[in-house]
Amino acid sequence: MSWNQLFRKKTLSQLLADTTDPQRQLRRTLGPVQLTLLGVGAIVGAGIFSTVGTAAAGGAGHVGAGPALAISFVLVAVACGFAALCYAEFAAMVPVAGSAYTYAYATLGQLAAWLIGWDLVLEYAVSNAAVAISWSAYFQELLRGFGLALPQWLGTDYRSAFQAAGEVAKAQGANLDLSTLGTVVLRDAAAWGAAPRWLGIPLIFNLPAFGIVAVVTWIVLIGIRETARINTVLAVAKLVVIAFFLVLGALYVRPENWTPFAPNGLKGITSAAAIIFFAYIGFDAVSTAAEEARNPQRDMPIGILASLGICTVIYIAVAVVLTGLVKWDKLANAEPLAYAFSSLGLNWVAGIIALGAVLATTSALIPYQIGQPRILFAMGRDGLLPAWTAKVHPRFRTPHTTTLLTGFFVAVFSSLANINELVELTNIGTLFAFALVAAGIIILRRTDPERPRPFRVPLVPWVPLGAILCSGYLMSELPWVTWVRFFVWMAIGLVLYFGYGARQSRKKKTPL
Repeated sequence: MSWNQLFRKKTLSQLLADTTDPQRQLRRTLGPVQLTLLGVGAIVGAGIFSTVGTAAAGGAGHVGAGPALAISFVLVAVACGFAALCYAEFAAMVPVAGSAYTYAYATLGQLAAWLIGWDLVLEYAVSNAAVAISWSAYFQELLRGFGLALPQWLGTDYRSAFQAAGEVAKAQGANLDLSTLGTVVLRDAAAWGAAPRWLGIPLIFNLPAFGIVAVVTWIVLIGIRETARINTVLAVAKLVVIAFFLVLGALYVRPENWTPFAPNGLKGITSAAAIIFFAYIGFDAVSTAAEEARNPQRDMPIGILASLGICTVIYIAVAVVLTGLVKWDKLANAEPLAYAFSSLGLNWVAGIIALGAVLATTSALIPYQIGQPRILFAMGRDGLLPAWTAKVHPRFRTPHTTTLLTGFFVAVFSSLANINELVELTNIGTLFAFALVAAGIIILRRTDPERPRPFRVPLVPWVPLGAILCSGYLMSELPWVTWVRFFVWMAIGLVLYFGYGARQSRKKKTPL
């Protein structure tokens, strides 16, 4: 394998030509409203309904922003706005499935494309697993409102159950240290909800998380038009619930809760920004549907930028009302919006918020479950993955093999994993993708300045540089263990690339 092969690029003409193969062609059915709601569906989900509480109150090594959480949302909106403009230019210019993977192939070469594609696989899979776990928590909260409850071992993950069992053991007077913790916790059947055991190990399984991913995978499989319709209904429904929260919550706001406004200063604001970045992830998922847009040159920028703008306004309003309802240091829980009303004795409102969260997280699952299979589909079409990953269902016109594969992986992962690590791992993967897409804009403006651009990023190179710098700064705010996990994942990707992708890629067989 030659050094030049690692940096071989696909021209934009080649990328567009790949979409004309009848056997590997997706159906163009999405308009600007559907694309915008696809973005809203992806963005408004577990982030605003779950992580907003930790961002305000702090915890797990982070300090909270307090009422200044609204400022954190503004900072992240600016950073994401820079990246969104870059995505909009690429999506209008190269309306091809694959998102940042495709853009990197056109600007940075095959190796960079593989790395960003592998990174996006991590981002989308981990993000959907985190959203599924949040969905499970709110769904169980909704069940409890009707007097129903799942067994503990069917609604949690190993780490959460292990921590809960440890707390029970300590409350019962056990003197635990590192040498005895595991033995005592594993022995304590009561703390595990009388879970069944295999070889003495409690079997812990998050059944609701597994189930919702399976349902969404089936929805995504049967067709993009049907999926978009369901997503539109869910997105509108959750916006209605958020409007209900804002209107009713405004009646119970206590201005004294906004004092002090920034209890942990700039550190708290920036630390919260690194957490709530998870709440903004989603507009990039719109770009994965570029090959299924009716008029991508016009509609893709509308879908990306409009969804980001709408969600920014919603987030700032939620932050202001939430921190006015409850003192900021009381919000470190998994269901902060519902808690805000239940703490005021308005349990019926908390139930409605829980229903809204179920709708929101269901809607947030759909765009990512659309996006991840299409990234693998694009990589398979280039020969970097086996040919079966590039197959399209003859009736549904969806990449059915990768849809089923990713659905199974995310379902299993979400049934076992813990949400906190997943959120941070999602953030670092997304920020890395943002930085590379922004770099691609600068490079392509120099290497192909005459290429028609239906949408142009203003103030190049300053806007792309702003995206790179903001992404780098937010990455630096993440814990070191997240960096370790990220580099391990990328190292695995390099092994696969040099062991398979670089040898089998169609680009290797195509003359320069």
